Amino acid sequence: MFLHINEVNKQFLNQKEVSTVLSDINLEIKEGEFVSILGPSGCGKSTLLSIVAGLTKPSSGEVLLNGQPITKPGRDRGMVFQQPALFPWMTVEENVMFPLRKEMKKKEAKETAHQFLKMVQLSNYTKHSPHELSGGMQQRVAIARALSMNPKVLLMDEPFGALDEQTRSRLHTELEKIWLETRKTILFVTHSISESIKLSDRIVVMGTRPGVVLEDIHVKIPRPRANHPQMVTKLEEKIMGLLQSEIDKVVKEELAYAANN
Repeated sequence: MFLHINEVNKQFLNQKEVSTVLSDINLEIKEGEFVSILGPSGCGKSTLLSIVAGLTKPSSGEVLLNGQPITKPGRDRGMVFQQPALFPWMTVEENVMFPLRKEMKKKEAKETAHQFLKMVQLSNYTKHSPHELSGGMQQRVAIARALSMNPKVLLMDEPFGALDEQTRSRLHTELEKIWLETRKTILFVTHSISESIKLSDRIVVMGTRPGVVLEDIHVKIPRPRANHPQMVTKLEEKIMGLLQSEIDKVVKEELAYAANN
C-alpha cells in the first residue's frame, strides 16, 4: 500500500489530564487517490494530517509511505494550510521558487515555478507581491508552491475554509483539474460535506471524543459530480446522518457531565 496509517493514537497532557485526540486510526491510501477527511471540530483531522506531514509524532502507531516510516517532514509531502503562509517580502514567483532553491539552479527553478503558476492560472502575476492578490489567488500560489516540489503526497488542511463560497467553488473546479492532470495523492481535511463529495474518491468520516474513523466511504459518483445531483443528495444525506449521530452523542455526554458536576 502506498500510504499506510497503522494503529495511530495521539494523546495530549492537558492540566495533568491525558486527552486522547486520535484512537486506533487505520487507513490505507492508494497512489493517486483523492481522500477527504471529514468530521466535526475537535475530531483530530488536522492532528492526523500533521502526523502524516511529520510535524507531529503519534503517541503510538506509525505512518508508512512506500514502506518507509514517516518521522519528520520531507520533500515527498507537500503541505497547504488554511492560510497561504506566503513570504510577504517575496514576489509570487519567488515564493514558488523558494523550496526549490537548494535543489535546482535559478533558471531551472524559475522555469518550474512558471510551469505551476500557469497550472493555477497565475502566469500574469509572477512579479506581484502577495498583498496585491485576493485570498483565493494567494491560496493558488500556495498550491503551486507545494506542487513545485513534486511531492508524492499533497496534504491540504482546510485550504479553502477562509474563502467566500463563490471563490471556494471556483477553486474546487481548479483543484479537481489539477488532480486529474497530475494524479497526485491528495489527503484533504474539510468540514464541508459538499466539498468532500465534489472532490474525493473516498471520504473518511471521523467522530470525536476520541477521534475515530466512523466510516470510510468510496465515492462512486461519476465526475463531474454536478451532473449527478440525485446521487450527490443521497450521499450527502448518508454523511449528514453519520455526523448528526455523532453530534447527538456529544450533546448527551455533555448533559450527563453537567448533571453529575
